[in-house]
Amino acid sequence: MSTHPLTMSASKTDDQSAFFWRKLHSLSGIVPVGVFLAEHFWSNSYVLVSPEKYDAVGQELQTLPFRPIIEAAGIWLPILFHAGYGFYIWGKGKSNAFAYPWMHNWMYTLQRWSGLIAFLFIGWHVYTARFLTGGRSNFVTVHDDLSNNLYAAFYLVGVLAASFHLGNGIWNFLCKWGLAATTRAQRAAAYLGAAVAVSFTLAGILIVYSARYNFHPFARYIQQ
Repeated sequence: MSTHPLTMSASKTDDQSAFFWRKLHSLSGIVPVGVFLAEHFWSNSYVLVSPEKYDAVGQELQTLPFRPIIEAAGIWLPILFHAGYGFYIWGKGKSNAFAYPWMHNWMYTLQRWSGLIAFLFIGWHVYTARFLTGGRSNFVTVHDDLSNNLYAAFYLVGVLAASFHLGNGIWNFLCKWGLAATTRAQRAAAYLGAAVAVSFTLAGILIVYSARYNFHPFARYIQQ
């Protein structure tokens, strides 16, 4: 049986296109989406110093020149692309974690579900912190929101999902881009991803605790 040359050419083009988009999807999860997540955790960590410092940093970020353009090009469009193509990959793939409960299959499944939860959390967080407050979210509004048990619980679930998704995404990125080609390098990449996931989770929990209970362990940094 022979295959028509045009069919073979189209198939090859499709494979190359899929390869390109998957590479871009993996990259977008690190830059700029992962960088944005790290910056978001960093700026929110100022709540550990004082409510005033937290509000000052938030005000500085809200008054950046060309902020709408920066947010659209560097945050929202990359997030929508990463999430949209991630859902497309999920829809075409099949999870066999229960039939073949190997670590790789479980990590594949957890990466998809954590991505969905993180995406919903980001949308909900933007709605409550940006639109409901008219862009004037500060320590008082955050403290009041996190005083609600259901709000705080969902916030923590979102932090855990986003942290895991980023950590495991780093491992995927290093492997897919050939930066961790050997077994030893892939093991090191897995340790790096796990360290990132745990670090972000612990930092997120501490930030939530600080805002909820008005706890500022680094207040001593403030010079009298």
